[in-house]
Amino acid sequence: MRSDAQRNRERILQVALAELTRSANTPLSVIAKKAGVGQGTLYRNFPTREDLVLEIYRHEMRQVADSAARLLETREPDRALRAWMDRLALFAMTKAGLADAIRQATGAPGGPAKPGPHPVVEAAELLLRACEEAGTIRPGVTADDLVLAIGGLWQLDPAGDWRPRATRLLDIVMDGLRAGAPGPRDPGGEEPGGAAGAGPARPQP
Repeated sequence: MRSDAQRNRERILQVALAELTRSANTPLSVIAKKAGVGQGTLYRNFPTREDLVLEIYRHEMRQVADSAARLLETREPDRALRAWMDRLALFAMTKAGLADAIRQATGAPGGPAKPGPHPVVEAAELLLRACEEAGTIRPGVTADDLVLAIGGLWQLDPAGDWRPRATRLLDIVMDGLRAGAPGPRDPGGEEPGGAAGAGPARPQP
């Protein structure tokens, strides 16, 4: 895809996300106008309304998933996990705001299926295993465990002041993940007496 075509596509997705979050019934002509493209350009990229709605959802999901590896490159694993959880909270609010549009896009008989959460689950596993390897969370936590633990995010009102509530909820979840963490291992493979902020160490035999 040429760079100008890619910019058009990204701009359409950006505008459509904002407009459809506000109203699931926003006309595509309004989205095209606010994105600064013709309707022909919009329809070349997204032949149907359903295509546009589901691509927004997939795009946002990929953004969250791809951020996991980038965060691990610049932060300690537990701090990367906590920062990623904030991005997941934003994704949850996006999904909640788009809920009506997604239902309309996938609710008709024979309509397209809603994309599964596989990229996000894989990203969660990547972060959890990095934290477990570093000894900064309790062993054995799975991505499914994490998703269940933070399920309250999807109960928050995306139109309200959700950020303080989300921060408090995710801090509580992170404290629970750190509780019982063994702490980092030394090069010889032995566990020290614990790491600051990582929870108590396992007792030595």
